[in-house]
Amino acid sequence: MTAARPGPAFSLHDIPFSTHGSWFDLSPVLAQGTYADDLHLVSHQNGMHPVLRLVPLERATGDRAETRVTATPSLLSWSHGSGRVDLAYESPDTVRLRGRGLGLRITAAARALTPFTGTYFFRDPAAGGWVFTSYETGRRYRVTVLSGVVDVVGSQALGEADRGLTITAAPEPDAHQDGAWEVAVEELDSARRPYRARTTFGEVVAAAEHAFAAFADAVAPWRSPHTPAAELAVYVLWSATVRPAGLVTRPAVLMSKHWMDKVWSWDHCFNALALAPGAPALARDQFSLPFDHQDDSGALPDSVTHSEVLHNFVKPPIHGWTLAHLRRRLPEPLNRAELTEAYDRLRRWTDFWLTVRRAPHAALPHYQHGNDSGWDNATAFDPERVVVTADLAAFLVLQLHELASLATELGHHEEARGWTRTAEQTQAAMVDELWTGERFVTRGAESGDTWGSDGLLDLMPIALGEHLPERIAKTLATRIEAHLTPYGLATELPTSPHYRPDGYWRGPIWAPATVLVEDGLRRAGHHRLADEISTRFRRLCETHGFAENFDALTGTGLRDRAYTWTAAAYLLLAEAHARSRRPGKADEDLDG
Repeated sequence: MTAARPGPAFSLHDIPFSTHGSWFDLSPVLAQGTYADDLHLVSHQNGMHPVLRLVPLERATGDRAETRVTATPSLLSWSHGSGRVDLAYESPDTVRLRGRGLGLRITAAARALTPFTGTYFFRDPAAGGWVFTSYETGRRYRVTVLSGVVDVVGSQALGEADRGLTITAAPEPDAHQDGAWEVAVEELDSARRPYRARTTFGEVVAAAEHAFAAFADAVAPWRSPHTPAAELAVYVLWSATVRPAGLVTRPAVLMSKHWMDKVWSWDHCFNALALAPGAPALARDQFSLPFDHQDDSGALPDSVTHSEVLHNFVKPPIHGWTLAHLRRRLPEPLNRAELTEAYDRLRRWTDFWLTVRRAPHAALPHYQHGNDSGWDNATAFDPERVVVTADLAAFLVLQLHELASLATELGHHEEARGWTRTAEQTQAAMVDELWTGERFVTRGAESGDTWGSDGLLDLMPIALGEHLPERIAKTLATRIEAHLTPYGLATELPTSPHYRPDGYWRGPIWAPATVLVEDGLRRAGHHRLADEISTRFRRLCETHGFAENFDALTGTGLRDRAYTWTAAAYLLLAEAHARSRRPGKADEDLDG
């Protein structure tokens, strides 16, 4: 058995406390950019909803205690003087809490104003326990008191009222309770047999330690003091994983268990790659999930979450690039049935771009909005929104090459030749129509006007790597280096009049652009620059965590601070770095 160990400590301001498979977390984050003074049980079913507020109490006065909150992957603790409250996940839908020297108030996070909003609270006379029913999540949250004294307010109240319970130790504890109290909190769909504790609190914590340690050892066995953020990056992925439920057809790594609690149809690619060697089944699920919702046109959804699938936008076709790397990183090759399914799904996704996203007589496809590119507000989209871009053409070329490879393996040789021919034609059109000799430009799909920008998006054709003519690759590499700040690749040149420190894709450093550019440079032979980009991004994560994006000039983490594709990008680059340090090993790309 993997040796139990606490794992890395982290701040709940940055990373929520959760466990693999759970749809809820413990966090002060209540909504986008909104932080509370107290921790809440926050559900991600039917959206992000704070359900329960947890407040440690002074034992003597019953007032709110000013506590220090600490967290590791297996244990969350509030401490105040000699008193403390501990919380651990017994299972994905159940947490255990134990207190000594402090009490705890558990209340509905928000007051109910009508019978159709907020929370109803009552005691279940059949199964026991105190039950909070949440209209917003459509779930029930049952609190079973295992030891201690309970004071209840608002049971069966309707409309606006306080609802909850306070747990304290018995005034004269017996030998078994030792001045402590303990409760279990379960998330239920409808009903369940009475809760019975079958393990001690210590055993719950130990099991959680073992579960995370085993996952970390599988996903990042190469970690060392030279990759100091690897274990925390693994925790970000492990804890953001949810079980299949609602419209989520497979175990899924959400982008975050803060407010970015969806799977977007290109973010998932980086998570799949990071997980592939050590958690191959989970990695294949990450790659496949958006394809489970592919529509009749072949388009992938913009995003998938528990209760909605959005098709108003798409995301860029990086899935051929991803699948090529994924197949090399998986410990076992895909079998014929899996290859056939991957081929069919990738073919339909590619046909979408070659048919409904190519105007009549056009050689190249177009985006209909910046959101389609994943670079929502990049400056390339300022003059017009419906545009032909070189990054889209480049990703499509890589996808066509992967289709040709799959077709060859499946024995579809004529189809393979067709995909190769289309790849060559698309790349030729990209160069003929969008390359000026010094840069790639963007073209309005209807106006025909062309323009350049100071954005990194114009340089993303470097992802073609070995497929690029050497002169173009060299020019792109030179221009890419100009985007390199002490912390990584700025998505808009800092000297640009459009640069914004917190401008989303108009300046900040992003993980996906970093990985795609680093890989393309390496495959094009520009190893020095690829190494420097990797080094700076790894140091950025080691210093500033795994934010959605980062200020390019200060390194400060921006927006959602627990973003899984950032953690995945760190793991990919850190793994390659770790493997390159082995005696006799040359530098390696993300294929290891």
